[in-house]
Amino acid sequence: MAGKFFDEWNIGDRIEHDIRRTVTETDNLLFSTMTHNPQPLHLDVEAAKASEFGQILVNGTFTFSLMIGLSVGDTTLGTLVANLGYDKLVMPKPVFIGDTMRATSEVTELKESKSRPNAGIVTFTHDLINQRNEVVCRCLRSALLKKREA
Repeated sequence: MAGKFFDEWNIGDRIEHDIRRTVTETDNLLFSTMTHNPQPLHLDVEAAKASEFGQILVNGTFTFSLMIGLSVGDTTLGTLVANLGYDKLVMPKPVFIGDTMRATSEVTELKESKSRPNAGIVTFTHDLINQRNEVVCRCLRSALLKKREA
């Protein structure tokens, strides 16, 4: 399913995104090195073993990016003008290599654009959930979406 236009959304619309993703060691290693993040908890097995978690923690910015990526196809693919911001980002549980992620999205606000009559702002609450049904990441995402052409 392609993304929806602004005028196709209603407050309270909720999507359980079909795509799931199991996080691999390669995902974490590449993302951490590509973003120049040398945090030992992400890269050093011995340091991670000595931590309270006892194992490698997946880079939180990868976790956030995966959550948004899993949601795009059902929310904004082909209808996005711009992402305007991400707010209230929280990561209440850690993500480990081998965890399988799924995402949900809910429309929490709709607002007409003051500067663009052909677009409106949709605010989504996105959740990333692991195989234990724990929310591992949540945020509000404000997206400027095209309106359907009349």
